[in-house]
Amino acid sequence: MSSKFNKELKELVENQVISLEIADKISTYYDQKQGAKSNKLFTIFGIFGALLVGSGIILMLAHNWDDFSRLTKTILAFVPLIIGQCNVGFSILKNKSRTWKEASGTFLFFAVGASISLVSQIYNISGDLGVFLKTWTILCLPLIYLLRSHAVALLVILSSTYYVAEVGFWSYRSRSIPWGYFIFMLGVVPHYWLLLKNNISSNATTVFNWIIPASIMLGLGAFIKGNEELGFIMYVTLFGVFYNIGRLSIFKKLRTLRNGFLIIGSLGTIFLLMMFTFKWIWEEMPDKTMYQAQEFYISVVLVVITISTLLCNVVKNGIKSINLFQVSFLIFWVLFFALSQVEIVPMILTNMLVFALGITAIKIGADKFNFGILNYGLLIVSILIICRFFDTDMSFVIRGLLFVIVGLGFFLTNYIMLKKQQKDFNL
Repeated sequence: MSSKFNKELKELVENQVISLEIADKISTYYDQKQGAKSNKLFTIFGIFGALLVGSGIILMLAHNWDDFSRLTKTILAFVPLIIGQCNVGFSILKNKSRTWKEASGTFLFFAVGASISLVSQIYNISGDLGVFLKTWTILCLPLIYLLRSHAVALLVILSSTYYVAEVGFWSYRSRSIPWGYFIFMLGVVPHYWLLLKNNISSNATTVFNWIIPASIMLGLGAFIKGNEELGFIMYVTLFGVFYNIGRLSIFKKLRTLRNGFLIIGSLGTIFLLMMFTFKWIWEEMPDKTMYQAQEFYISVVLVVITISTLLCNVVKNGIKSINLFQVSFLIFWVLFFALSQVEIVPMILTNMLVFALGITAIKIGADKFNFGILNYGLLIVSILIICRFFDTDMSFVIRGLLFVIVGLGFFLTNYIMLKKQQKDFNL
């Protein structure tokens, strides 16, 4: 704590504004707060230090690699792994600080990958990148719980995402499906749940709030194999899962920007539904849906998860707490499976649904005095009008009037909200 702050505290005590006991409590509080910040910074530098040390060892070995015998290469291949295991074992047995555990866990994670790749290269063991990533991730998954390491959990999610992309998107000759990805992500869930329960407002939790849904969103596409039309159902339902998770009571006290599930779920829902406001996409829907396809089974599993999460919200907060975003996936299911062959009817109803979602966002923003959510709703309505600008035969006068009305809506809504906020503040 700065000398200036100490001087001000002393002055407050001398003028009998606060007691000496309160001054001591204030001083202790800020000292602890400053210490926590220093520990977080030290942890970050410790992780980066482990990465640099590991990279340096590998580079030094690589420089003279061809000059070593096979036995020497094998021994050197296991050296980083042994060092990493010794560090991790020392961290656990001595119950070292979080910084030590995060750094040793990060080092061992990369040491495992390096040892696998080096042994494979030395003995010409065949295998593709997908198998390597899967083996690497399986071996490192227990480290999350041995060390309670956020860094290792984050690296497991990243390696799992790389694995699902490699097997599902980039290996064109392979028809294998990366089912292991779901196991890896489920393996991280208990660690994430403990984070939510113990320290939901921490920066580490915020990172996981964003990276988990982002990873699942990217990975889900790897399970679409030949039935692209059902991929839309999969993703609309997935975004329904995200939004309903983001509305759970445990996330209630979080700021909106810290709630990645809610934001990704909302943006994803609007983006996909906006696509279905055009007629051409309904015209290209196949005449027959493959109900025996894996995409349909995955969609059913996702809809069961979404409905279960929705029911949890109803039980906890009551039916009145449910908004249109939370049930929009069910409406889309009805439009897709019951009305897709009619073309014009689901298109009109989807336009009405997107417009209603925009109004819902405006209402949520107004109720919470949140200008971000309010303008998000106005933006949804504006984009919907712009989309209709390109595929309707309205005259330019009517189109111009619509843009003027929307522009005035932006201005007047924000102005009214600002005045109301100022009035409540003055009261």
